[in-house]
Amino acid sequence: MKTVSIIIPVYNEAFSIDKILSAVFSKKLSDWKKQIIVVNDGSTDGTGEILKKWEKRCDVIHAPINNGKGAALVLGFVEAIGDIILIQDADLEYSPDDYEKLLEPFHDARVDVVYGSRFLGPHLSTMYLYMMGNKFVTLMTNVLYNTNITDMETGYKVFRRQVLEGITICSKRFDFEPEFTAKTLKAGYQIYEVPISYYGRKFSEGKKLTWRDGIAALWTLIRYRFT
Repeated sequence: MKTVSIIIPVYNEAFSIDKILSAVFSKKLSDWKKQIIVVNDGSTDGTGEILKKWEKRCDVIHAPINNGKGAALVLGFVEAIGDIILIQDADLEYSPDDYEKLLEPFHDARVDVVYGSRFLGPHLSTMYLYMMGNKFVTLMTNVLYNTNITDMETGYKVFRRQVLEGITICSKRFDFEPEFTAKTLKAGYQIYEVPISYYGRKFSEGKKLTWRDGIAALWTLIRYRFT
């Protein structure tokens, strides 16, 4: 039986961390063992205290200060031992019920990278401008890298461990998403998409991405295309 390393970067998610970890632990996978790695990215809202009760059940890494999602994921990658690495956000927008769907393509040796697309599957209606921003950076990804995906910014990125051996992640914050995508495509990997369910939060509920992140994503895509 192969192992999937589930990496959960967490920053100030005291409300949701118990719920998402309970959902991840309760999800039974028929063909996979789970390694669960939680990276507490300098939370200041009590998330670190809540995580103490989980430390005997999973690997918990506490970063002393908040450095961003990309930096937290790099810490998690170092500890990952699985054949497959799966990124799980901690904010309840992405459901572990989709794990089987995300992992099934890896039974085919030709598949190395799987993205869960929010635009192919059922989802709560979200803000129009937010949706258009996502679709625009995805369009630019397709134009710049000659690919054909529907959701570059998805939080559900799943990949074989060896994919990381050929790339170095420099981004510390949310620009991890375009950097990983750009470097994966430049390394010659194709992205396999599957539909996922999505329960997006509003800005009033803690949505963290803004138009500035969209500009940063676009710049990251252009920079890594030509460097």
